Amino acid sequence: MVIIVNIKDLEFTKMHGLGNDYIVINEFDGIKIKEEDKEEFSRKICRRGFSIGADGVIYVQKPTDDKYDVRFRIFNSDGSEAEMCGNGIRCFSKYVYERILKKNPLNVETKGGLRVSEMEIENDIVKTVKVYMGVPTFQLKDIPMKIEGKSEEDEFLNESVKLNNDLMDEIKLSVVNVGNPHAVIFVEDNDITMDFARNNLNILGKEIENHKVFPERINVHFIEVINPNEIKILTWERGAGYTTACGTGTTSSVIIAHKLGKTGSKVLAHLDGGDLEVEINEDGVYMKGDAVIVYDGKLLNIGW
Repeated sequence: MVIIVNIKDLEFTKMHGLGNDYIVINEFDGIKIKEEDKEEFSRKICRRGFSIGADGVIYVQKPTDDKYDVRFRIFNSDGSEAEMCGNGIRCFSKYVYERILKKNPLNVETKGGLRVSEMEIENDIVKTVKVYMGVPTFQLKDIPMKIEGKSEEDEFLNESVKLNNDLMDEIKLSVVNVGNPHAVIFVEDNDITMDFARNNLNILGKEIENHKVFPERINVHFIEVINPNEIKILTWERGAGYTTACGTGTTSSVIIAHKLGKTGSKVLAHLDGGDLEVEINEDGVYMKGDAVIVYDGKLLNIGW
């Protein structure tokens, strides 16, 4: 496919949340990349070494309903559009407040539903973003997950899935949807270590992401519980592969850990890119972390 949109002098902003990096394109006052081109454009511009390079592209758009302030869309580096992204929405919220709309909190429209961003601000600069991540769902129809012996109303918590590799015959995992789907794997429940998971992430992460029980693929996280208030997370992100952090994945990991009685309701999560705070309340789940603007630029050529 050929990108037919005129990309000469296309302005963008490079941002990251805990090393999970994004190209932010402001379409609030008008579409810059045609809808039919967004998938291929995102795939090309995210390719490291050939173009700008990123884990995904975030598009800032006007909302489709007056109950929202702004619309968040995110495309992974493989061109697929995701429902939500925790690190991405923190970057998005910082960008919107500092560049477009001085509103705090911010009601954000996502494919995964309403998300509310509350920002800690100093001298008009967003320092941290606390995001209301909604209420998790566990039924298999919401993942979706299709596995023999389970109905679509069932949950799947710390149960085994057969694998087809030379490392492990099966793996115990749990699934949850927080606007997008996640598989959470506790290393201690599988008699493996985080080092084992890291050394074999390209095999295990890829197989689980694309496993036949997940018809729409899934994000994959390996968890080590340090104590009831702390966990470590290693992430294989759907459509992107290994990433240094995943906000929705961190949220999901804490939700599952709490549901299984492994942690309390407030947890500090350590990821390769840094730390996130997650708190489970009666009205839903909250995630807090920072976001960084790295640079602004103009795209002269897609690169390949």
